[in-house]
Amino acid sequence: MAEHADLDVLRDRFARALDGARGPAGGPDPTPYADDLLRRWSQPQRHYHTLTHLTAVLDHVDALQEYAADADVVRLAGWFHDAVYLPERSENEERSARLAERALPEAGVPADRTAEVARLVRLTVAHDPADDDLNGQVLCDADLAVLAAAPSAYAAYAAGVREEYHFVPNDAFREGRAAILRQLLARPHLFRTPYGQRHWEATARYNITSELEMLSP
Repeated sequence: MAEHADLDVLRDRFARALDGARGPAGGPDPTPYADDLLRRWSQPQRHYHTLTHLTAVLDHVDALQEYAADADVVRLAGWFHDAVYLPERSENEERSARLAERALPEAGVPADRTAEVARLVRLTVAHDPADDDLNGQVLCDADLAVLAAAPSAYAAYAAGVREEYHFVPNDAFREGRAAILRQLLARPHLFRTPYGQRHWEATARYNITSELEMLSP
């Protein structure tokens, strides 16, 4: 029952974000669109990019919404940002953005806001929003907030990522993962919102450094 309750809560969250983005003109019933996304986020190849991650991103967007230019558009981007996810493919963000470009106009979202959702989804390839990109900063910070999780939650995140890439040999995975973590540490800021920099930056750098040490041969 709890799972059904959680799905109902997520459906309601999607409906509110969709209503906010499509404005007074409204549109069709949000439920089929929510159900399609929930089905995608529940696929068996996912071990980190799951409904738990989706919920966490939405929660973080809520916490950061004061910094966004259009919080409901950012919420929709959160819904779509990993809606297409096959670990062995490299174009997941592009395919997720195209899904948004198909679904949102049909759901009643105006063209300019649909385009903004798709732009934000594509931004999660590099998580490097411009200094004046308020929506992008909120989405990227929300997506990367897991880096600042408590040690047990960070360990579960790292284990989930490894499980998604189970087909990659250990040495190759360690090398690739370490390269990504070093790139993150080299950035002046992991987080771009004032809240993220204040509350998440130091913990995230500690977690990443600790994981790098464990990946070292």
